[in-house]
Amino acid sequence: MRLKGESVGGSGTGKLIGVVVGLFLIAQLALFFYWNNEPDPLDISLITQEQGTKDGTGPVIGYTTTVTLEKVVSTLLDKPGGYMSNDVTPPTVLMDDIPSWEFGVLVQIRDLARVFRNDFSRAQSQSVEDKDLSIVEPQFNFDSDSWLFPPSEGEYREGLEALQNYRKRLFDKGQTEAQFFARADNLVDWLAIVEKRLGSLSQRLSASVGQVRINTDLAGDTAAAQSTPKPAELEIKTPWTELDNVFYEARGTAWALIAFMKAIEHDFADVLNKKAALVSLRQIIRELEGTQDTVWSPVVLNGSGFSLFANYSLVMASYISRANAAIIDLKRLLQDG
Repeated sequence: MRLKGESVGGSGTGKLIGVVVGLFLIAQLALFFYWNNEPDPLDISLITQEQGTKDGTGPVIGYTTTVTLEKVVSTLLDKPGGYMSNDVTPPTVLMDDIPSWEFGVLVQIRDLARVFRNDFSRAQSQSVEDKDLSIVEPQFNFDSDSWLFPPSEGEYREGLEALQNYRKRLFDKGQTEAQFFARADNLVDWLAIVEKRLGSLSQRLSASVGQVRINTDLAGDTAAAQSTPKPAELEIKTPWTELDNVFYEARGTAWALIAFMKAIEHDFADVLNKKAALVSLRQIIRELEGTQDTVWSPVVLNGSGFSLFANYSLVMASYISRANAAIIDLKRLLQDG
């Protein structure tokens, strides 16, 4: 029995709209959980196995590190859900863990691209820079959250294409101007950048519980000065709304560094062996691998130091700090060993 004025067609339309909306929400929820998974670690051994030889004389120095950088960029752009940091549509616009992970990876891509351009590919400070790498670095430094005109992905793909051109020239015996110099000083230059990145991350992670720190900005130099005076004691605390962002940025940073360190182990093998530094590099990799353990909680827990609840940020800071300390030791070995 229908009430007066009730339409069978209208009722059916309402049900259909409800079903469509329900299916849409279910699909969005499924994509949310599927795309919110971090990519698996890259298998660098496959890159070294696929590498050919240059004129039968042996492996091409720099090939593994270059291809590894390519694959890290490709993973950033082509993983499930694609590049999400600049998305403005659901479900990715509601996600922040993977975009934070992406930013950690992107920073490492930018740093390594800069070292490729300024150090790895140049014999001396006054050498002419490589024509392809001069494109790669600025392309990867494009705004990470540009949605349109142009989108970030398009700029990064142009950088990837230029990097691939460099790698092809590196592998071509007729292209002598394309070079990769595996020298101790070049490796130290990159490690110095990584050291600062990890040091900053370690401080931000440790500040999840809030700390009062002594101001050491001018320590060690009696003539040192700074533009704006700061208090003798500083209260440092990462806002609770940013805890998971910093945590996943650290995860992304470590994920990229594991791949880069393994590639460096291959291309700089002679340098590392001569300096007796190979074990130190492997220790860095071991510490960074600890940051990639499965996160079993749906949220990043933030218990205070010795409370009943875990503090994921402090655990992550522990791994990052130990990796950073090992990097400092490795730099010393390469410089003085």
